[in-house]
Amino acid sequence: ARHTMLRRSLLLALLAAPLASAFAPCSLLPTRISSRAVSVARGGNGAAIAPAVRPAGLQLRMAEKGPLHDAIDKVVKETKVVVFMKGNKDFPQCGFSNTVVQVLKACKTDFECINVLENEMLRQGIKTYSQWPTIPQLYVDGEFLGGADIVVDMYQSGELQEMIEKVNAE
Repeated sequence: ARHTMLRRSLLLALLAAPLASAFAPCSLLPTRISSRAVSVARGGNGAAIAPAVRPAGLQLRMAEKGPLHDAIDKVVKETKVVVFMKGNKDFPQCGFSNTVVQVLKACKTDFECINVLENEMLRQGIKTYSQWPTIPQLYVDGEFLGGADIVVDMYQSGELQEMIEKVNAE
């Protein structure tokens, strides 16, 4: 029932907003380093040598306010654990999406999946919302954590399990 309500809220926002009002073109965006989503290459001595950065390039930037942004924001903030992915938890349609689903199942937590393949505006909108170019995207307690590689790293370090346990205890 909750998943149906989330899906309905997103779809209503998509229907209410024409593409031109949901997004605004922008010029080259600067490369950004994500505070949470940083993968590190390790040298022989374990020193961090190369943080991952978000690629710069010509992109569409979602308008600060608008029905699509507001709908995504509502889902992210009102759902403890949500994955924007290709497919759903029973039938992921991408290997990376499947990886995130398997990690969350291993954490033994309830989570919602939003299938971005159902709507191109949503698929682009979530990338713009997070300023992250790839799918899947995991959000826990309103915080964007990253994609499959970052989720796996956090799981292997135990950080993801701690975060999920804390959120579920609230």
